[in-house]
Amino acid sequence: MENREVIKRIRDIKDRLGKELVILTHHYQRSDIIDLGDYRGDSFGLSQKAAADNNARYIVFCGVYFMAESAAILAQPHQTVQIPDIEAGCWMSDMADQVMVEKAWDEVTAITSRDEITPLVYMNSDAFIKAHCGRNGGLVCTSSNAPKAFKWAFDRRERIFFFPDEHLGRNTGNSMNIPSDEMILWDPELPLGGNTEKAIRKARVYLWKGYCLVHTRFRTDHIQEARGKYPNGKIVVHPECIQEVVALADAAGSTSFIVKHVEDSSPGSTVIIGTEINLIKRLSQEYPDRTILPLMESLCPNMYKISPEKLLTTLEHIGEHNLVTVQEDIKENAGLALDRMLELAG
Repeated sequence: MENREVIKRIRDIKDRLGKELVILTHHYQRSDIIDLGDYRGDSFGLSQKAAADNNARYIVFCGVYFMAESAAILAQPHQTVQIPDIEAGCWMSDMADQVMVEKAWDEVTAITSRDEITPLVYMNSDAFIKAHCGRNGGLVCTSSNAPKAFKWAFDRRERIFFFPDEHLGRNTGNSMNIPSDEMILWDPELPLGGNTEKAIRKARVYLWKGYCLVHTRFRTDHIQEARGKYPNGKIVVHPECIQEVVALADAAGSTSFIVKHVEDSSPGSTVIIGTEINLIKRLSQEYPDRTILPLMESLCPNMYKISPEKLLTTLEHIGEHNLVTVQEDIKENAGLALDRMLELAG
């Protein structure tokens, strides 16, 4: 089917369903998907918008699976959540499954104590890990409120176990001046995460060995090359990048932070960005009076699995195709961790 026909049929279905349908599009989606959505943004903010819309019966999340799961956790009883491609997973999220995390938790608390450690889980994780965090007194965080989450945790207990992105955790710890020898990496493939009991007792932060395929592609030589070509340019990167890249950048922050950084830049300025390429291309189109460039081109292949054709198939089988559901006990405990994050924001 021609792309124009696909888009026309999608718009016809949207018109027919009206306010009963909400299409959510993450910042990293390709432009033709963004153009078909009702809201675009970061994953949690999108889930909140949809769940708060009492008219919405059908929520279609154009993003990766953990994002649709978050929408399903927050959804009202009359709402269903779908994703155009059920195989659109997340590299980082898949690095921490329920069995691995619970094994690591048991090992580290046997050496220290459950009363000493607060689990913190990044939004980019599956529902099981969010539920584990909720059951054990922790909360979910985003890349923008991770420092607040660390402070909240340290106000309650002396240690943090951070899942599943080692780089966001390390960059957050660095911003809070936590010494590097008090932040240790936990490799689930190794006994005690590859650490000694002495190191585990000394550490204040345990960092799960996980990473984002998109953001760990950026290297320090990319920054050095950009500095040489654009000496007056400002470089902004995502905190899922390695600490050496974050240290050399002019600023680091969440996807929404990056968007705001470009919005606030002056006409004629140059902004070089280290994040997913689809967002950078779109910002370049939206701000033609500025030079918006990628630090290097890094595409999320899972985000790219969401196509207009797959979106159309989902809409033609609304409420039935690629449904995203979460077990009630998992939803309840994951909801606890999300609620604590919302209280933190308040």
